[in-house]
Amino acid sequence: MNRLSRNPLLIAGVAALASYHLYMAANQPVQARPLPRIPSLEGGTRGERFSGPRIQVALLLDTSNSMDGLIMQAKAQLFTIVKELSKADVDGKTPRFEVALYEYGNDGLSVTKNYVRQVLPFTTDLDKVSEELQRLKTNGGEEYCGAVIQDSLKELSWSSNKNDMLAIFIAGNEPFDQGGVSYKEACAGARQKSIVVNTIFCGNKAEGERSHWSDGATLADGRFLVIDSDRSVAEIPTPYDKKLVDLNAKINSTYVSYGPSGGAGVARQEAADNAMAGAPASVSYQASRAQAKATTNYQNSSWDLVDAEKDGTAKVESMPADQLPAELKGKSASERRAYVDSKAKERAALQQEIKKVGQERDNYLAKEKAKAGPDTSLEGAILVAIRQQAKARGFRFK
Repeated sequence: MNRLSRNPLLIAGVAALASYHLYMAANQPVQARPLPRIPSLEGGTRGERFSGPRIQVALLLDTSNSMDGLIMQAKAQLFTIVKELSKADVDGKTPRFEVALYEYGNDGLSVTKNYVRQVLPFTTDLDKVSEELQRLKTNGGEEYCGAVIQDSLKELSWSSNKNDMLAIFIAGNEPFDQGGVSYKEACAGARQKSIVVNTIFCGNKAEGERSHWSDGATLADGRFLVIDSDRSVAEIPTPYDKKLVDLNAKINSTYVSYGPSGGAGVARQEAADNAMAGAPASVSYQASRAQAKATTNYQNSSWDLVDAEKDGTAKVESMPADQLPAELKGKSASERRAYVDSKAKERAALQQEIKKVGQERDNYLAKEKAKAGPDTSLEGAILVAIRQQAKARGFRFK
């Protein structure tokens, strides 16, 4: 028997030392690896390190029985809002616009979730937002504003860049202090994260103040806004609308679907076009949608090859055959490249034409809206607040 085996204390010490080294080896920090770029159905890419400026907006909409007018405005005015926000600029860069959507106050939602549902996380897929807005239905309900604000703070991937524009817009018409989650704590939590909370009361100003909607905005450095949710969403017709509707149809032919999301992407685009065509003052809203398609915020790299090539999500020459659209199957790499390049060139030309005609339309609308007085619609409330708050963070509006 050797000396080591005769010394119990020495044996215990060696064992302890070996255990320590094994523990340290197992718990060393792992070198971080960049996440792969994976196309996301919600828009953008998971694991993407986007370094440009952002405008992140979470829309929290009351879908109780009395809110049909509010939902109709949201459906019809989305692309007008996008078109206006495309005029924002930060040091020569157009900010990326990301939208998240929640509904609350609907009896069809889970009581255990405080009648709150996340409809969409932050996304750049504006057709997806339009699709989900079209699906919203109103139904009875208990409206818990504190709960829906709290959920949006916890569940959404808010930017950590202090210069980005981060905003919650919550719209409804019942007292702001209902439910078991304190609106004061929720709004204070938003303020700590540099997220402003803008409250949009659907009713008269005095009632909104009595029912704490103004207090909620004050607590989170936001704006208290009052709208007429029953107002007609009809836009002012202009001499330029029909031309923009024609250009909208033409630009659709420049989209080249690919991969497993391609068919769904084309269907969403068509559905959003049809939804605008079926809205009140349909020609005006189709014109605004055309203008939105000429902005960098209308981006579909998850299913469109032209956008995917532009942001590096995909490369047509090396794309597997089963990912290609029918028109490119059996084509050589050079033929694929020529086809996508031609569509990109065609789209760029159409976007320039849309911008030119759109500017004339915007000038016309500015004059007509000045005659009409204050805008009491959802669109007007959102744009007024975002413009003011974004300017405070260094954004400029053309």
